[in-house]
Amino acid sequence: MEEPCGAGVAAPLRGDAEEPKQGSVLFLGGNEVKSCAVVKYSSAPPQAAFARLQEKTDLKLPPANWLRESAKLGPAGTTILGNSKKSKPFSSFGMAYDFIDSVGNDVDVVSDSENIKKLLKIPYSKSHVSMAVHRIGRTLLLDELDIQELFMRSSQTGDWTWLKEFYQRLIDQKWQRKKKSKEHWYQKAILSKFLYYSINGDGAAQPVPSTSKQHQEGPVAGESDEAGRASWPAPFEMPSSLSEDPGASNQGNVPLEPSYVVGHVASAPREQNLTPLFNDGENSQGLKNDFVRNILWTFEDIHMLVGSNMPIFGGGRYPAVSLRLRDNNKPINVLTGIDYWLDNLICNVPELVMCFHVNGIVQKYEMIKTEDIPNLENSNFSTKVIKDIAQNILSFLKSNCTKEGHTYWLFKASGSDIVKLYDLTTLCEETEDKYQNPFTMPVAILLYKVACNMMLKKNQNKKHYGTIRTLLLNCLKLLDNGRHPQIIASANYMLSELFQLDEPKKEDSADFPINGNSDESYSEEEEEMPDSDENGSYSNSSDPPDDNKAVAIIKSVGELSVPEKYKSVHRIRPSCAFPVCHGTEERCRLVLNHVLEGLKSVDSSVKKEGDLPAADPSTPIPLKYEDESTSGGPESLEKQMALFLDKMGSFQKGKHSSQSGMIPGSWQYKMKLQLILKSSRAYYVLSDAAVILQKYGRALRYIKLALQCHDTYCCLCGSMLPEVLLFLCQCLTLCGDIQLMLAQNANNRAAYLEEYNYQTKEDQEILHSLHRESRCQVFAWATDLSTDLEYQLSVSCKCYEAAYEILLFSNLKSQNPEQHIQVLKRMGNIRNEIGVFYMNQAAAVQTERVVSKNVSMTEQQLWKKSFSCFEEGIQNFESIDDATNAALLLCNTGRLMRICAQAHCAAEGDFKREFSPEEALYYNKAIDYYLKALRSLGKRDVHPAVWDSVNWELSTTYFTMATLQQDYAPLSRKAQEQIEKEVSEAMMKSLKYCDVDTVSERQPLCQYRAATIHHRLASMYHSCLRNQVGDEHLRKQHRVLADLHYSKAVRLFQLLKDAPCELLRVQLERVAFAEFQMASQNSSAGKLKTLSGALDIMTKTKGAFQLIRKELVAEAEQISKDQSPAESVSVNDSSAGLNKEEVLKLLGIFESRMSFLLLQSIKLLTSSKKKIGGSSEEEAALRTNKQVYSLLLRATANKGLSLLERSELLLSLLEQLEGGPGPR
Repeated sequence: MEEPCGAGVAAPLRGDAEEPKQGSVLFLGGNEVKSCAVVKYSSAPPQAAFARLQEKTDLKLPPANWLRESAKLGPAGTTILGNSKKSKPFSSFGMAYDFIDSVGNDVDVVSDSENIKKLLKIPYSKSHVSMAVHRIGRTLLLDELDIQELFMRSSQTGDWTWLKEFYQRLIDQKWQRKKKSKEHWYQKAILSKFLYYSINGDGAAQPVPSTSKQHQEGPVAGESDEAGRASWPAPFEMPSSLSEDPGASNQGNVPLEPSYVVGHVASAPREQNLTPLFNDGENSQGLKNDFVRNILWTFEDIHMLVGSNMPIFGGGRYPAVSLRLRDNNKPINVLTGIDYWLDNLICNVPELVMCFHVNGIVQKYEMIKTEDIPNLENSNFSTKVIKDIAQNILSFLKSNCTKEGHTYWLFKASGSDIVKLYDLTTLCEETEDKYQNPFTMPVAILLYKVACNMMLKKNQNKKHYGTIRTLLLNCLKLLDNGRHPQIIASANYMLSELFQLDEPKKEDSADFPINGNSDESYSEEEEEMPDSDENGSYSNSSDPPDDNKAVAIIKSVGELSVPEKYKSVHRIRPSCAFPVCHGTEERCRLVLNHVLEGLKSVDSSVKKEGDLPAADPSTPIPLKYEDESTSGGPESLEKQMALFLDKMGSFQKGKHSSQSGMIPGSWQYKMKLQLILKSSRAYYVLSDAAVILQKYGRALRYIKLALQCHDTYCCLCGSMLPEVLLFLCQCLTLCGDIQLMLAQNANNRAAYLEEYNYQTKEDQEILHSLHRESRCQVFAWATDLSTDLEYQLSVSCKCYEAAYEILLFSNLKSQNPEQHIQVLKRMGNIRNEIGVFYMNQAAAVQTERVVSKNVSMTEQQLWKKSFSCFEEGIQNFESIDDATNAALLLCNTGRLMRICAQAHCAAEGDFKREFSPEEALYYNKAIDYYLKALRSLGKRDVHPAVWDSVNWELSTTYFTMATLQQDYAPLSRKAQEQIEKEVSEAMMKSLKYCDVDTVSERQPLCQYRAATIHHRLASMYHSCLRNQVGDEHLRKQHRVLADLHYSKAVRLFQLLKDAPCELLRVQLERVAFAEFQMASQNSSAGKLKTLSGALDIMTKTKGAFQLIRKELVAEAEQISKDQSPAESVSVNDSSAGLNKEEVLKLLGIFESRMSFLLLQSIKLLTSSKKKIGGSSEEEAALRTNKQVYSLLLRATANKGLSLLERSELLLSLLEQLEGGPGPR
């Protein structure tokens, strides 16, 4: 037979892509009714033309081909010919399973066409209506609930007694089995024979294949009541492959598609489905879709997936017709007309062929167009009314069937005008076990399948996750762990997959609507508020007392014909709210909760449970705590690390074992692997979040649990997937980070230990499930909380090394360059940390060494360890072209060389101390490493802060080396001139790398350093000038250099506001330099000029004295503010900002030099006046000098002056001296 929607189109398989929509819009009796039918599936062969039977053909006689298969019929067999085969009670579920994409979203109703017709005829018919209704998302599934058959079964098996009692108590107290009349069976028999005649007009028998089955149904072939009842399942039947005994092993019997449970849902292939899991169960439960065709029928705005077995033939003016047999003595009534019209609309058949008979003898044929059927004589009906009935019934059901997973019963008694809706699930739970409801298992499976289908869609929006979660939670409510461990485990795994562990926190509120009622898809509270339309036509408040069990009532079927009488007042949410997680920990805890439930389901179904050692889930599994006394140190760590890598190698070779007896390849095995991996990821995310919060003890506990999960996964898994190895690499990297943080925050160790030892009951139960499979502790070395700093740093380093090894031997290095770079960066960093640790230890040992001059073996060992770590770290950074960090490690190596140099200096108190060759060697090595660091950076723009730091360290090294050579000149090995040359070169190089111009935090330090260098050079040239005899050119050169460096030192010290003593000292040296020059002068004029210059230098120290006075005043104010008068005396001698002893010493020198210069000036000026008579300026200078000198002598004679008073006096004297006319 041909398809109604298009001739000659091959029938698609169930689940294939939908054909292009073809349908019709029919205009009937002036009322427009929109109807479109698309065939989604058909098992019928191409349509054959029907044979018009000759008049007087006796239909009571069977044709030769009766009830036999035929090539014209195809595999659908006698079903096409509309035999008496009853619709199965789960027919809608069979369709829903095949067209899972349509369920929950696009389709309003899924049902047999017979049920649709029965509903739409309610206002016209006195017949009883009994249907089971289920909600899945926005879709309603309708199935016939044959009370007669159900209660006959109850009488024999004892099932459904609760419903039978309820029915008899509230609805029909005198219920008894009603048998169908002989007339009924007679009519069915002649219809069957008529259809067989119509496909084989010549009456010749068709050959029957030997393997064919004869479908002898109804009384024609001896149909009995028992045969009809066989289509009803038991209240609860396990799929044949799932054992009822939870202790028995059923592994391997039910294959679960590995592609379904493995990996992230987002990446799952679209073609995956759950058929292998449920095929047996579906068949045993009668859930097979055995309709000849499944049609997506849109009637007005209602979308329905309808199953139909109506025979369709070719012929006439249209490509398809339906064939009907009518008794000529009985006129067509409204019910029959609606029946014929709806059948043709649903199957999109444009014409009806009616064959009339009298007592089985064919009389005539009549052709009727589908749009004319509503206008037939005695069968007039309004299509608009049928449309209103459909919309009202759908609104009524959607308003009241609100709970997913519940079985609702729509019932109208025969001859009654009242339609009632009951919630059978609630009634069943009030009386008996919920599994007494035979719809429980099919509904659960359908909820599960719809959720799976939504999960497997690649373009699934996260906003639908709330719907998926609700479907799965409602599925779980219907299932029993002992009976359905596989579905429960799989549903819990999918629930855990809904929570994206790696998404940013901000997406939580952006993607999912905030709603408190997120556990239920349709708010359960709504049942508390009875539904009513604006007229209050179905309100529970006015029900009779015996109807209080009904969810809702239609008080009169006539109301269904009123347009929009019933509106869906319940606002069913289109997508359910996903729980709003207020933090990473909450999200991970929800994941772990579902993982634990899944693990429990798997464990409960695995055999050999009694063979396992008894474990009390309430007893915590201790997390081993190590201190320095029990840890074996880095040496034992090396052994553990080697064992770990060996173990990892064995995993790669496919070695695995399970203590619980799980069979590799079984559904339990595959599911447990995925659940374990999911828990490992959740613990990893928890650990990462704890690190951000600086809760390092908690972070270590979580990463320990993550690695224990991974450990069990490794022990079970035959081959490690690349993404699993990459995740292990990430875990080890994070573990290394945590151990490093613990080492760096040792002062909070007690708090970290408390966090580390805490365990939730959930974590304990997950651990117990892990220990059922494996107790190997491959990662124990990485996750112990030690109190030994060196051990923690070593563990951190080994974690990074292990991660790096995994990347190498699993060939993940090239596939994950970012991870490779991160691991190498961390390896370089931890080696720097360990190198610094050993370097600081060496410095501490050196500080403690007082008596012995020789370097100890301990120091040397520490140097070697530190140097080795720095060298390896530099290689790590250089391998990833990280110039900045490589420069920092080179800088630290330079610092190590300086510590080595300091260790080789002679002990304090040795007056013959000289700058040794070893010191020079190590300082030069340090300089080499600093220069390498600068070459590594290339230019300052790469990293200005590091560049400046390296320059400063290099400047410091040159300065230190020059200072030591100057202060402890190696005169036993080198000539004075050579030493001076080397000192000068080193000082100038130090100046080169000392940036005094760039504005930064270090600028004052650089200025102080440069000023000090100039001061030292000036002092050195000053000293050379004093000690040198002979070469006048060289002396002159030294004099110029000394003067130059003194002036530069003064200029730099003047820029600094916190070095008055240094400035004063330099100026005093300049005065001494002037005095030295004056001593070699012979003429009075020359001496007077030099003296005048020296006094001028003295007056320029005014700035230094102002700074000293300022600090002394500030200190005095602070003392008077903070201390009592009694205490202020004792504190007077100390100052935080000034070295008073130094100030006193400098003041004494200053006063004596000033006194000397003034005296010499007075003498020279007096002598000059006597000889030639001095000028007025000289006379004024003489008077000023005498006055200042007099005041100075009196001040120095007064020993009772305080430091502040002396400073102020000197300031006033300098101001007088400065204000007086020159020359002095």
